[in-house]
Amino acid sequence: MRRDFLKTCALTGLGLTVPTQRLSAADKNRELPPYDGPYYLVFNASGGWDTTYLMDPKGTDRINRLYSKEQILTHGNHRFAPTAQHRQKGLSNEDFYAEFGPEMLVLNGLDYSVNNHSPCSRYMATGKLDSLAYPTFAALVAACQGASCPLSFLTFGNYSATGNLVAKARVPYLPSLKRIANADSIEGNPKSPYHDDFALNRIEQALQQQHRDRAEAMSLPRRQHAENMLYAAQVNSKALNRVTPHIPNQIPKTRLAQQAEIALASFKAGVCVSANLSIGQFDSHANNDSDQMKLIPEFLEGIAYALHRAEDLQIRDKLVVIAQSEMGRTPDYNKGNGKNHWSIGSIMFLGPGIEGNRVVGKTNEKQFALPLDPKTLNTVNDEGIRVRPEHIHQSLRQFAGIANHVYSEQFPLSLKKSEQLMGLWGNPQRPE
Repeated sequence: MRRDFLKTCALTGLGLTVPTQRLSAADKNRELPPYDGPYYLVFNASGGWDTTYLMDPKGTDRINRLYSKEQILTHGNHRFAPTAQHRQKGLSNEDFYAEFGPEMLVLNGLDYSVNNHSPCSRYMATGKLDSLAYPTFAALVAACQGASCPLSFLTFGNYSATGNLVAKARVPYLPSLKRIANADSIEGNPKSPYHDDFALNRIEQALQQQHRDRAEAMSLPRRQHAENMLYAAQVNSKALNRVTPHIPNQIPKTRLAQQAEIALASFKAGVCVSANLSIGQFDSHANNDSDQMKLIPEFLEGIAYALHRAEDLQIRDKLVVIAQSEMGRTPDYNKGNGKNHWSIGSIMFLGPGIEGNRVVGKTNEKQFALPLDPKTLNTVNDEGIRVRPEHIHQSLRQFAGIANHVYSEQFPLSLKKSEQLMGLWGNPQRPE
């Protein structure tokens, strides 16, 4: 039965981990406690979104062809492009900002330094451009705050390096999650267990005794680690049962909604810390306007779905959302009515501990980033910094309370203290 469970994990790409410290016999016999937040959702617009059709509007024919400068809309301190008349499906900017603008922080003028997909994706995800070893923020925060969770770091694509700090879990479909959560049942149906409770208890007792006997025997570190991983899978299989009540009966149709359901059910069950969500095809080298008007509304609809569903599950007040892309699109159109890679972009944040209705940073009329004073967060003409991904990641580490964690120190961002962004998150109450 346990062998079948582990086989299922392997087939779905699921990794299971155990804390690095040695556990007492009493701890080993107890089900892992649920992780209670905060939870982190990182939305990736893979391929490079056109920020001038979202949070950094320009309204000139050279840069945008679907609206003029006079048609740019505002909601509070936010400025955004009008898309209600141009979207194909999904959520318009108008509706998105009307609902979420008051709690959203936008940073414009983010400098990716390069404009190739692979290094940009890595840089944006980790804050480190010149290393393949660094973990993504989602993986790092999972390792620091809940490495013992069975699905601590979930990923659905995009750059997902872990730095060997935490297992990478892939659960591609909701039926897969159901089968993993009920690995001791036929086809994941909790009403059709392989064994009754009496038999399961005897099996658990035998496994516990076997593990104790092996722990007392001398063995090589690698073998001991493998046995601890096996036992962790056995304990985690119990914890994963908590996911079952939160898996919806109806599978949503859109891509991000399906990913969000898996992540949110895992959050609610206390078996997951962070999730890396992603949809692609934003690389609009041809027909930029029609492609972006298809994908940006789908992307925003996915974020809105996740936030609404989190409210249904009563974890909205613990959910931190980061929405990003690895690059932007050029100010000019090419001969195919598309836009090429641009190394300047934007990022959005929303959640407990983040003061909303705020926009930090700017680009000029030619879509070049303006320098920023890191102390005041105001744009300046002369002295200032170009905000790069490492500035964002240093701030995220501080926000999550992991900047001084041993894992974060293992992967330093080497950012001067004078360049750290002061007060980026505002002054709201931090999440418990």
